[in-house]
Amino acid sequence: MSRAFTPKVVTANALRAGDVVYLAADDRWTPHHHEAELIEDEAHAQMRLLHANAQKLVVVGAYLADARPGPKGPEPTHFREAFRTRGPSNYAHGKQADYRNV
Repeated sequence: MSRAFTPKVVTANALRAGDVVYLAADDRWTPHHHEAELIEDEAHAQMRLLHANAQKLVVVGAYLADARPGPKGPEPTHFREAFRTRGPSNYAHGKQADYRNV
């Protein structure tokens, strides 16, 4: 018996910058997880993943990540994905540069 499909977002890394990005419903890549398209249908998820993988000059390593609905948009369900939303693990780069004075 197969497992029930759980909601997903499409995530990848931007080819030039290497930043984590998410596929939004309007086909743009966003660095913000909460702006990603929350996909609740398995067939649609596979189509969106194919669409992402066709963008070889824009992103690399696209995959489906588990997510859940949240008050501001999709939220990650696993530690790895939550960690990826914060950007590089050093404070001098990317999203974490904003946390320098925290």
